[in-house]
Amino acid sequence: MDEEYDVIVLGTGLTECILSGIMSVNGKKVLHMDRNPYYGGESSSITPLEELYKRFQLLEGPPEAMGRGRDWNVDLIPKFLMANGQLVKMLLYTEVTRYLDFKVVEGSFVYKGGKIYKVPSTETEALASNLMGMFEKRRFRKFLVFVANFDENDPKTFEGVDPQSTSMRDVYRKFDLGQDVIDFTGHALALYRTDDYLDQPCLETINRIKLYSESLARYGKSPYLYPLYGLGELPQGFARLSAIYGGTYMLNKPVDDIIMENGKVVGVKSEGEVARCKQLICDPSYVPDRVRKAGQVIRIICILSHPIKNTNDANSCQIIIPQNQVNRKSDIYVCMISYAHNVAAQGKYIAIASTTVETTEPEKEVEPALELLEPIDQKFVAISDLYEPIDDGSESQVFCSCSYDATTHFETTCNDIKDIYKRMVGSAFDFENMKRKQNDVFGEADQ
Repeated sequence: MDEEYDVIVLGTGLTECILSGIMSVNGKKVLHMDRNPYYGGESSSITPLEELYKRFQLLEGPPEAMGRGRDWNVDLIPKFLMANGQLVKMLLYTEVTRYLDFKVVEGSFVYKGGKIYKVPSTETEALASNLMGMFEKRRFRKFLVFVANFDENDPKTFEGVDPQSTSMRDVYRKFDLGQDVIDFTGHALALYRTDDYLDQPCLETINRIKLYSESLARYGKSPYLYPLYGLGELPQGFARLSAIYGGTYMLNKPVDDIIMENGKVVGVKSEGEVARCKQLICDPSYVPDRVRKAGQVIRIICILSHPIKNTNDANSCQIIIPQNQVNRKSDIYVCMISYAHNVAAQGKYIAIASTTVETTEPEKEVEPALELLEPIDQKFVAISDLYEPIDDGSESQVFCSCSYDATTHFETTCNDIKDIYKRMVGSAFDFENMKRKQNDVFGEADQ
C-alpha cells in the first residue's frame, strides 16, 4: 500500500466506480478503497434477504413465505437506466456491458386523480390514451411531432420558438395544452421533479422529451432498462474494468486520515500505512467537513406478493405521481421490479417508493404511492440526507460526488460524473475517450 498513485478513490458507489474505470482506461494509476466489506456504498444491492432485515433492525428476520434469502438482491437506491441515456453509452463504450444482462422495464405509468395510466409517448399511443379528450389528443400529437422534428441547428424546425429564450410555459401555450397534459409531459416524459422548468428556456425540456422517445423507440415497452441481479452489478462491472487496466482494489479498508499539505491532498492513511496521490475522488461520507446538507430523500422498500393493480400485471414498471396531483412541490416515484430480474424469490415483487422530503412527517408524504401498492408484506423505511460538496476541488484536488437524488434514472448521476471528470482533467468528458484500447481484455487485437 505504501506507494504513489495518480488517483485514489474512496468508496465503491456507482459514481466512484465509473470514474475509477475511466481514469484507469486513460492510463492513470488508481488505488480504490472502501471501508465496507461489499461493493456499492450507498448504491449497493443487499443480499441475502436476512441482511436487509438486519440492516433495518428487524431482528426477527424474514418469514418462511419470503422464500430463499439468497434469491434476493434488494437495491437500496432504486433507479432505472434510460435506454438511450448517458449511462448506457458509458457501459457500451467501456464494454462493461459484457459483464451485465439487462431487461426492458415493462411499462411507465403516470398518476392522475387517484388512478394510474400508461404514459403515452408516441403519436399512436397519444391517440389511444384515455388520459385526455379527443381535441386535446390532436393538440398533444401536434406537439409530439414538433418535438420529434425539432433540431437546434436547423431554424426551419423552430416554428417560431427560440430554443434559448422561449420558456417551456410559452411552448405549451402555443400548442394550447391543458394542465393535465402539461403535468405528464413535464414529469413523466421530461422527468422533471418540480415545476421550476416551466419558466426556463425550452431547449433542455425538448431534449429531455426526445431522450425519452428515442429510448422508448429502442425497445418498445418503456424507455427504461434494469440489470439482472440488481443495480449492485453496475459498480462491480466498472470495478472489473478498472482492475483490467491495473487499478488496485481494497475492500474492508478503514480510511483513518486524508493527508493534506498546503491545502492540497497528498495521500490517504489507512492502518498505519500511507498511500500517496495527486488527486482524490470520494463520496460525501469520507469528507464530512467538505460537504453541506442539501435536503433529504425518503425511500420505502416494499415487498409484495402481487403485481401492482392496473399495470397489466407487469413484472416491472415505473409510476410517477406528479406533484400537482397530490399538492406537493416534488414528484413521488415508484420503481417496481421482481423475480423476473433475479432480485426476488419466485412470485415476489419489490416496489420502492421515493420522494424528496418536504415536511417533518416524510412517511405521510409517500402515502399516495403506498396506497397503490396494497397489500404490502413488509416495509423498510430509509430517510437519507442528501449531501453536495462545498467547493469544486480545484485547490485541494479532493473531488467529492453528490449523494444519489430521488430521480428514478441515472441521468443526474452521469452529469455529476462528467462534471467531476472535467474538474479533474481540465477538459470536457468525451465518450470517445472511454473506448477500450486496441488490445482488449483477452489480449486479442480488435478485428
